[in-house]
Amino acid sequence: MAGNHPIEALLRPAVEIYTAAACAGGALVCVIAPWMIALAPSVGYGLAGVFTAFGLYRFGQAWWIVRYRRGMRRLPRFAIAARRIPVSKRYLWLGRGFRWQVQHTRRLYEAQQPEAQSFLRPNIVYRLARALEAPLERRHLTWLVDVLRADTLLNPVRPLPPVGGDPALHAVEPNETDIYMPLGERVGHTLVQGTTRVGKTRLAEVLVTQDIRRPVGGGEVVIVIDPKGDADLMMRMYVEAKRAGRLDAFRVFHLGYPELSARYNAIGRFGRISEVATRLAGQLSGEGNSAAFREFAWRFVNIVARARHALGYRPTYQQILADVVAIDELMIEYARHALPEVDESAWGQIAEIENGLNEKKVPRNMQGRDYRVVAIELYLQRNKVADPMLSGLRSAVRYDKTYFDKIVASLLPLLEKLTTGQTAELLSPDYDDIDDERPIFDWRQVIRQKGIVYVGLDALSDFEVAQAVGNSMFADLVSVAGDIYKRGVDDGLPGADPAAKPAINLHCDEFNELIGDEFIPLMNKGGGAGIQVTAYTQTLSDIEARLGNAPKARQVIGNFNNIIMLRVREEATAALLTRQLRPVMVSQRMLVSMASDNSDVDTDSDFSSAGGDRVSTQQVPMLEPADVVSLPKGQAFALIEGGQLYKIRMPLPKAEDSAELPHGLGEIAERMRARYQTADHWWRDLAPPPITIDNAPQSGAAQGVAAPPADPVDPEPTRRRTAAVSGWAGEAIHDGEED
Repeated sequence: MAGNHPIEALLRPAVEIYTAAACAGGALVCVIAPWMIALAPSVGYGLAGVFTAFGLYRFGQAWWIVRYRRGMRRLPRFAIAARRIPVSKRYLWLGRGFRWQVQHTRRLYEAQQPEAQSFLRPNIVYRLARALEAPLERRHLTWLVDVLRADTLLNPVRPLPPVGGDPALHAVEPNETDIYMPLGERVGHTLVQGTTRVGKTRLAEVLVTQDIRRPVGGGEVVIVIDPKGDADLMMRMYVEAKRAGRLDAFRVFHLGYPELSARYNAIGRFGRISEVATRLAGQLSGEGNSAAFREFAWRFVNIVARARHALGYRPTYQQILADVVAIDELMIEYARHALPEVDESAWGQIAEIENGLNEKKVPRNMQGRDYRVVAIELYLQRNKVADPMLSGLRSAVRYDKTYFDKIVASLLPLLEKLTTGQTAELLSPDYDDIDDERPIFDWRQVIRQKGIVYVGLDALSDFEVAQAVGNSMFADLVSVAGDIYKRGVDDGLPGADPAAKPAINLHCDEFNELIGDEFIPLMNKGGGAGIQVTAYTQTLSDIEARLGNAPKARQVIGNFNNIIMLRVREEATAALLTRQLRPVMVSQRMLVSMASDNSDVDTDSDFSSAGGDRVSTQQVPMLEPADVVSLPKGQAFALIEGGQLYKIRMPLPKAEDSAELPHGLGEIAERMRARYQTADHWWRDLAPPPITIDNAPQSGAAQGVAAPPADPVDPEPTRRRTAAVSGWAGEAIHDGEED
């Protein structure tokens, strides 16, 4: 034990056990044969009590040393059923761990010394068992290999968990506790960084579970945007929504399965009509010569959107694409709507002008335009009409058609990405199609209903479309956040409270694939609207590469007040955490040995010698980037609450919850598992296998979901089955018990 010594020296033989053994022997003699040490029985019993008390004290010290050394080799297993995850109204549970302080840096420094390595290696029996596995397997003695690898307490040589890393990083504090982050800190946003297959998705499940089940004002808004598509994360959200009694608020939007997904129009709801152009043009490049084309695209989309809005249409990507390609038709339609209100004889005059047109009479700049558009333009030159939308359309059609096609060329690829194939049905929904049972949602509706939304962008199949849709969703969310910040979430409803701003938990997996210019205002100003972003990414360089601008990447990173860092492979990413920590003083021991000759012939001594230990201190970083690189899977450093450093480890899933899955959701989950290998489920080697659709208990057809068709090849019923409907019902959820 450390006591008042300048050096703890915990990695050493537990010499206290010798004192405890001597005390046990003395107590035994005092009780059985006090006469052997010339004591009366009454005095012997009292002295035996003293021996016992002191022996227990020394045994406790020895056990602490043994437990500390054992933790350096193998941490205790930490598994918990999902239903046992703590949920608080004031705190967010991150896992188990401890606050990292100076003594932990000192202990880690001690564990890195060469003389301590013998206490960190597994014992010789364990090493022998691992060495025998390969020879036994070559001799076809697989049954014996299975015995040596049996994961049970009865096996003294069972393999260490395949988590890698340096266990000393967590073993420096044997007395771990539950680690919580105050919910008030989440408004400052949280960045989770870690390389592939180290536990980001598992941490996301733990945080999302709490967000769904948190009983604050009837629940919080939970939005998960997953570019790749993780079936277990989606199913976890469904199970927790069911457990919390919030299935009516659960939605699934998935680009990979449009026939089963909910529908969403990113530009269908707005506070100002100009927001439509901002959301579209914001995704175009604004660097260099592209800036001028971007500005023109914004102006042109704004003209089109204003005209369609005046005609009573809700803007959609398909409609905007059609108008961009055929601006003449929109000009004719709007003129037919607006001109008769100004001049009842307008169309008669336009028809007369049109009948008299030929190739020679068409102005050069309008060559190739529809004759009726040319006639409308000539009419408006003769008759002044004060209509700003009509003036905007006139300015568009007066461009030379060839030149016009060139300057809108940058806009067309983006619109093609958003309107191709079945994706168009999701992003440009037909509001009048009552036969389509797939629900339509928007962010304001989700926030008002305190919804739970899983967004799968299917980036592995089509990265370009996934990126475009993700950016559109962020731009839409920024617009909604700005409106909520100004007017509250219930603006326009009776008795609306402008101060009502529910917590909006936005979880962004593979954050670097989603981030764009529209994300920066969301980070800067979204907190005022209640948005709490938790972003998951791998390295700092991923964000810089996505934005193409290092200062802009630092601007984004600077908006994250909380950092949770799992194992990373990039030193610059690890330094993002370590350079924010203060240096500490570490004690070190130096062996000193001296000898000197005595030149005085009148003395009997020919030489003198001296030896001892010298203790000095040196300043070292609290953590090195190499420590972050050496983290085991499922462990992390968390810099929260204004720079307080915690070392945490996440729980392994003990037993997957089982729940009846509606047919549509089950079909998506099965396909996602078959097609997507995200490599994020490293804990499956340590825990029971996850639930599959085949072994999930099945009750009747879920409420709100059509029953499976008798003929599996019939496409129409299949299209109508949806995983994003309200009112799902199922049997009770059964959970595994915690150890």
